[in-house]
Amino acid sequence: QVQVVESGGGLAQPGGSLRLSCVASGDSFQFYTMAWYRRSPGKEREWVALINIDKSTSYKDFVKGRFTISRDNGKKMLFLQMNNLKPEDTAAYYCNNVAESWQWGQGTQVTVSA
Repeated sequence: QVQVVESGGGLAQPGGSLRLSCVASGDSFQFYTMAWYRRSPGKEREWVALINIDKSTSYKDFVKGRFTISRDNGKKMLFLQMNNLKPEDTAAYYCNNVAESWQWGQGTQVTVSA
């Protein structure tokens, strides 16, 4: 069972930036379309950005133009560069493949507040 570990969250001011990282165990990372998800207080977990094997990307409208997803297959890592953060981006952020077939990690908390 592949395990993932997310990191890089923290407290940011509105308009600030954070860069999230996710590292996966095993050797199958490169074969999966990967995604970042978030769970905001009182809401269901939802995907916010995904990256295909060919590194093409897709974003939810509410992060488009502000967040950038990337991957390093050699290091089995997934990244999310978050710029121009807004208070509504406050959430726990998780990574997984788009089928959500791997065990969920602990996530990394992002709090955007003045």
